[in-house]
Amino acid sequence: MQTSCFRAILKYGLVVLALVVAQSGSLWGQETSFPAALKTTSVEVVPVSFVTVPVESRPHRFWDNRNRALFATAAALGVADFFVTRSNLASGGRELNPVTRMFSGSTPGLAVNFSLETGSVIGVSYLFHKTGHHKLERIASVVNIGGSAAAVAYGLSHR
Repeated sequence: MQTSCFRAILKYGLVVLALVVAQSGSLWGQETSFPAALKTTSVEVVPVSFVTVPVESRPHRFWDNRNRALFATAAALGVADFFVTRSNLASGGRELNPVTRMFSGSTPGLAVNFSLETGSVIGVSYLFHKTGHHKLERIASVVNIGGSAAAVAYGLSHR
């Protein structure tokens, strides 16, 4: 039973993550452009030298529009996950996440769990921002959004 639950969560999570990633193509960075010498249609040997060129990431403020949108989406899905989980637990359901299960004894405990989850995502993103890992800064939010969306979808489908 639990294996099918985790399989459904994984399936819905991957679908939501794929949709989010498809909508945010610029999230992954720069496109690769090939030199004209490599765009030949005939078969020929072209000498290629590999040169490491440092890529300058454009500095941005932490609370820019993209991060605000990502954090707002993560918070909204956290709230939705809280209400769906609370509703399922009130009607005799069982919490599948072992970490959340520790807090699921009371409504305030469950609220603290989901608010700490959202705050942790913002904190991890800030850590990545300060260390210059701007792609990871955005990916942390996207992964959380995918997980929360999968949990909400699974909770709604198993009422």
